[in-house]
Amino acid sequence: MSPKIQILFLTFLHVHLIMGSDPDPIQDFCIPNREESATATQCKNSSLVTVEDFVFSRIKFPGKFSQTGLSATSVNANIFPGLNTLGMSFVRADFDVNGVNVPHLHPRATEVAFVLEGRIYSGFVDTQNKVFARVLDKGEVMVFPRGLVHFQMNVGDKPATILGSFNSQNPGLLRIPSAIFGSGIRDDLLEKAFGLSSEDMAKLKRRFASPT
Repeated sequence: MSPKIQILFLTFLHVHLIMGSDPDPIQDFCIPNREESATATQCKNSSLVTVEDFVFSRIKFPGKFSQTGLSATSVNANIFPGLNTLGMSFVRADFDVNGVNVPHLHPRATEVAFVLEGRIYSGFVDTQNKVFARVLDKGEVMVFPRGLVHFQMNVGDKPATILGSFNSQNPGLLRIPSAIFGSGIRDDLLEKAFGLSSEDMAKLKRRFASPT
């Protein structure tokens, strides 16, 4: 490979890496200005910023468990202004006994999950369909690479809690069951793809239908 091609390749790679992550902040912080007259990217005057803009207290306790035994509270710049432009966000996830966080992915972020309480069967699947999974005990950490399908299940005899951190202030979330059976993809396609009957499809669509 010639030096010119090497330089072009390295330049392209550098640009690709920059575009693939949140932009670097150009100031210490940017607390969003919530006034109606402000633009979406306008920051609050620094003289009006207080310590309360950098403190979030609404994840002290778990919320209500869903049908799958999961209670997840996402914390991002929309509800925690201090995170704005800092390129990170996090989540508190509580699991009832046998509770499940269904297979899902975050298209814009890698996640690091810390087990605060309990025992969690946790893992992800790579693009070769290889599963990397095991039971995590209290105090252990697992990383889920960006864009890969991952999952968790409480395998202990008491409720469990994890704290997840993302390297993006807007990691995105795609739950696989809802994306497939609750998004409006044609029934005949899904029936052929998964070997389902029309009755099976009706049950799955009712379960995973997007709320209106």
